Formats: sequence, C-alpha cells, structure tokens
Amino acid sequence: MKNKLVPYALTVAVLGISISGPLVRLSHADPLAIAVWRMGITLAIVGAVSIVTGTWKQYRTLNRSDLLAAFGAGAFLATHLWSWIVSIGMTSVAASVVLVNVHPIVVAIGSALWLGEKPTRLQITGIAIALGGAIVLAFGDAHSAANDLAGGSRALTGDALAVLGAIAVALYLLLGRRLRQKLDVWPYVTLVYGFCFALLLMLALATHATLTPQPPRELMLFAAMALGPTILGHTAYNWALKHVRAYVVSVAVLGEPVGATILAALIPSIAEVPSALTLAGGAIILAGIVLTARRD
Repeated sequence: MKNKLVPYALTVAVLGISISGPLVRLSHADPLAIAVWRMGITLAIVGAVSIVTGTWKQYRTLNRSDLLAAFGAGAFLATHLWSWIVSIGMTSVAASVVLVNVHPIVVAIGSALWLGEKPTRLQITGIAIALGGAIVLAFGDAHSAANDLAGGSRALTGDALAVLGAIAVALYLLLGRRLRQKLDVWPYVTLVYGFCFALLLMLALATHATLTPQPPRELMLFAAMALGPTILGHTAYNWALKHVRAYVVSVAVLGEPVGATILAALIPSIAEVPSALTLAGGAIILAGIVLTARRD
C-alpha cells in the first residue's frame, strides 16, 4: 500500500455508503422517484466534472460494442437501485444492506462462468458460508412471518429484492470491467449513469410515479444520497483501485452493513434494532464474503 491516503479514502468511502440505507428509510418518496432524483443529481455533477476535465473526449474511442456494454451496465445499475430501494421499505435496514452486499459472491460465480476465472477453494468455502448466513437471516424473517403473516411475508419479499439488487450490481460490475479499460472514471460513470438515469426516468413516467413536486426535506435527502453514497463513496473506492488490489477495496465495502445497521439503530426516527437472527446471519454472510474476496 504505497499511497498513505488509501486507508483514509476507504474510511471516507465506507462512511459515505453507510448512510445510504438510513437516508432511503427516512424518505417518504416513491422508490422510483428516489432513484431518479439520486441519479439525476449525481449525473449533473459527474457530467460537469467530465466536461471541465475534458475527459469526455475519450468517448471518441468507443465502438458499438462498447456502447452496448455501457447500456447494459446502466440497465443493471437501474435494476439494482430500484430493487434495493424498494427492499429498504419492506425489510430491515440491516437485512437489506447485508443481502445486497453479497454481490462479491455473485461476481466470483459470474467470473467463473463468463470470464474463465474460477474461484479458489477458499472462495468456494466463502460462498458456501455466505449462503448459509443468508438462510439464517431469511429464517429470522420467516419466523416473523409465522407470528405476523403480513409483516413477515413483506420482509421476505424485501430480502428477495435485496438479493436481486446484489445480482444486478454484480452484473453491472462484470460488464463494466471491459469499459473501464478504455475510459477514465469520470467519463465512465457519466456514460453509465446517463443510461441508468434515462431508463429510471422512462420507467417512472410509464408507471406514473410522482417525481414532482417534492418538498424541501425530500430534495435534501436526494442530494445527500447523491453526494454521500454515490459520489463520495463510490468515487473514493474508484480512486483507491489505482493504489491497491481490487479485493482490498471489496473487503472495505463490507463495512457498509455495519455502519448502516448502527446508524439505523441510533437515528431516533428509525430506531431499528436488528434481531438476534439478523445479526447472526449478517455476521456469517460477512465472514463468507471476506473469504470470497480473498485471492489466496
């Protein structure tokens, strides 16, 4: 780790994405409206940076295949945002952020199937452990279903949507690997976020989701989601990737469920204390992801 700023950058990134779940829970807006506003504000900022730095000129090197890959990445990112934001409203913050962070496992499986990069025995062990943790976590919500049919079933649906969000973000990362070799981070995120925003906007208009007007409180939450989790968090991770190996950054991402769960418990308007099974399942999942993210 040559750059001494890397630990600080990763710490800032974890703090940035950790506030995402609690911010979504605090919002009363339609899930699609949250996603559209979050990506719209983000796109305006990263697009401006791409123009000011002149890195947008790198688009001239892209061919049709590259553009299709960017569109696919944007589509999967849109799916991730929608499914995860909906899941936050249906299950606990702890369960949602832990389950959506199983994407390193999905990436490992996808890499083996599509990129010919088979996981090591240690990674296979990690996948098995994480899946076991997911079963424990889901069992906790299933137990709630036995006591509260409506609430428990809703929580299980939220868990499933969080897993869908993990699969979508994994496919987004797999598609983005090729494009990142041609583009710097600013033009890359501008292009992919642009496709993501356009798809979310079309879906919101097609389903008549309420986009405007939004009260000042909601606009502040949308701006916080864009600046904290999306720009500050992900930009810091992308910066760190130039200085440390990818698995180091992947392991750092695992700090999000811990931070989000703590914040959800401490914020008075949420005051969501996770159950023992949620904590146990989450701890097992995190242990499995740590093993999966390792390369040796």
